[in-house]
Amino acid sequence: MDRPEKDDAERRAQERWLEELLRAAEDDRPKMTDKQARIVNAAIEIFAEKGYSAASTSEIATKAGVAEGTIFRHYKTKKELLFSIVSPLVAKLVAPLVLKDFFKVLEAPYPNYESFLRAVIRNRSDFARKHLPALRILLQEIPFHPELREPYKDLVVEGVLPRIRRTVERFQAEGALRADFPSDAVIRLTVTSAVGFLFVRHILLPDYPWDEDAETERTIDFLMHGLAGPRE
Repeated sequence: MDRPEKDDAERRAQERWLEELLRAAEDDRPKMTDKQARIVNAAIEIFAEKGYSAASTSEIATKAGVAEGTIFRHYKTKKELLFSIVSPLVAKLVAPLVLKDFFKVLEAPYPNYESFLRAVIRNRSDFARKHLPALRILLQEIPFHPELREPYKDLVVEGVLPRIRRTVERFQAEGALRADFPSDAVIRLTVTSAVGFLFVRHILLPDYPWDEDAETERTIDFLMHGLAGPRE
């Protein structure tokens, strides 16, 4: 896919995400006016491209085709505009729906840990492709805004970790994984490698000519066998 086609695909993805965001938020706030929708759409694109700090309300206004003062009639600050975009997504779209889909993968039976890893990485990679604009904003801003992390805490601690822990402890009991590592250490090392690969693949170097299947298998091989060469 050449650059213009990729740009068109990303714009279409952003438009679909905006539609999902508006549907997710419609129960909690009045219906957006056309100008508000244009402001939010422009902000999504600019926040995703430049990050919150580098984005300016003047360029958001220009992209939305409105006066800058119009933004401040709807949103008191740039941060309020950001949260109007991200908070409904985190609370009502990303957190519950993404993890609900993820639960299906975590609950499936797997013959070995490699199969579990393969399913998890592919599932999360598919999600990243579908929701890339949203993920860029979340990854850029969550470290600096603790209130954006809140919707994830209970879902991850109570929903995701116990499911992964059961899988890890099952394979430890069967002798397929090291039993001298606590299960939480195995999870940490797994998440670090898998998420690191997905971050580089989709966020840091999305235009690199990745062989995604091969890189997935290398990530799995690393998790199962490490980087050390054969011992003599």
